[in-house]
Amino acid sequence: MMPRDNMTSTVQKIARQALTTFRNPSLLGEHNKKFLENQSKLKSLMAEVRAADLRIVPRSIESAPSTSRVAPPVTYMHVYETDSFSMGVFLLKTGASIPLHDHPGMYGMLKVIYGKVRISCFDRLDKPRDGDSSVQFNPPLMPLQRSSLRPTVLKSVGEYTEESDPCVLSPQTDNIHQIDAVDGPTAFIDILAPPYDPDDGRDCHYYKILHAHSEAADKNNQAQEQGDLWLMEIPQPSEFWCGGEPYPGPKVSL
Repeated sequence: MMPRDNMTSTVQKIARQALTTFRNPSLLGEHNKKFLENQSKLKSLMAEVRAADLRIVPRSIESAPSTSRVAPPVTYMHVYETDSFSMGVFLLKTGASIPLHDHPGMYGMLKVIYGKVRISCFDRLDKPRDGDSSVQFNPPLMPLQRSSLRPTVLKSVGEYTEESDPCVLSPQTDNIHQIDAVDGPTAFIDILAPPYDPDDGRDCHYYKILHAHSEAADKNNQAQEQGDLWLMEIPQPSEFWCGGEPYPGPKVSL
């Protein structure tokens, strides 16, 4: 039997609410009032979690491992996973980033437990704007590269600390983002629903943002618009990789 303190721990309560929120895929979506209520409850629980609840000791700049190629810039503590959601903790070293990436068909919630992160969120645009055929890139792109581009818009850039509310994403909004450590090491607890699963079409893709120039806009001295940003899928950046380390906190049982 699980110890009583584990059954009533903050992380256990979060996992239980995450299961309630995401276990029925047919009920997910912003049109479903019950889903929104459950998502709000989960967000409230996530807002209260602190490093001490997970028995994680914040790491200082001085004690952070070196940034040599031997030590990964980011490590992950696996907390719990079901078919409905995964939960874990990402730890970023000083100056580390999780590059621009997506979460296909997934909901997510991120809560900083120490340090500070900067999160830049992008949304794909469904249809190119009128005149997109005239956009130019420098350097010029090959036809195959152009055919795979998707117009995008920068939705937000925000900084989050342990005092901030969780950052929330859905399949449609803020789904593509980059996470940067700011002013030292940082860590955050992360929920994704459902988990990544390449066999089910939920693989992680990495992107580069390209800035396009419209010939018509240049002639009219118009300022560049957000729609002039484009996503180009790239391989996982060589400077980024994620290692693993044990999770020291209370166990989860559902």
